[in-house]
Amino acid sequence: MRRRSRPARDGELILGRNAVLEVLRAGRRRVRRVLIADGVGETETVGRIISLAAGRGVPIGRVGDDVLRGEDGKPHGMGAEADPYPYVALADITLAAAAKGEAPLILLLDELQDPQNLGTLLRTAEAAGAHGVVLPYRRAVGITPAVVRASAGACEHMLIAAENLAEAIQRLRDEGVLVVGLEPGGARTLEEVELAGPLGLVIGSEGAGLRRLVRDRCDILAGLALRGRIGSLNAAVAGSIALYLAWVRRRETIAGIDAPRES
Repeated sequence: MRRRSRPARDGELILGRNAVLEVLRAGRRRVRRVLIADGVGETETVGRIISLAAGRGVPIGRVGDDVLRGEDGKPHGMGAEADPYPYVALADITLAAAAKGEAPLILLLDELQDPQNLGTLLRTAEAAGAHGVVLPYRRAVGITPAVVRASAGACEHMLIAAENLAEAIQRLRDEGVLVVGLEPGGARTLEEVELAGPLGLVIGSEGAGLRRLVRDRCDILAGLALRGRIGSLNAAVAGSIALYLAWVRRRETIAGIDAPRES
């Protein structure tokens, strides 16, 4: 292993073992170097990272803890110098669903600002089998190294587009996708909505929620039925519940559980 004092300035520095592992596993962007902090032993995850890097001809270097500190000042032990995140077009997402013979399930996020919230939603979207995610091309957090880490690398396995969100919603509607805006106090509860067909779920930003133009473009505004005294959930939690509900409905439909019942 060749020792380096600092990462290259071009490209991005992805921090965290899980994030580095998934960047290598996905293979969607070029990794220029894997960095391991002095004192980090070879656990199972570290061993997998070293093996994947070696198999792809990626150099591995030892560095001091200070090189691999995040924005919070904490050392993360491992890092990867990688090319910027490879965004796709909206059409790539719908084509990916068609190639699998599945009804599209697409998450659309309206100007989220917090990397942790975005990372949580991306991780849930990947786990729920979403075909892709659409972000606004401006005034929102993108796929930064902090988001990669917050998603535990799940974003590396997702197709993510950066688009004008209102226009993207209209294009999905034109293709027969039901677009549902998640909003507290919506006209319907999400449980009443058909979630097993072609579906776009729109989640608003922290605090402000859905912008007016985005709200107006949705087919339906729906909320989550809550029992407690707190009237709403934060964007990441609400969006994760909505994605899980959609996944359950799709699983039930595939299994035939949703077949019409005789009266």
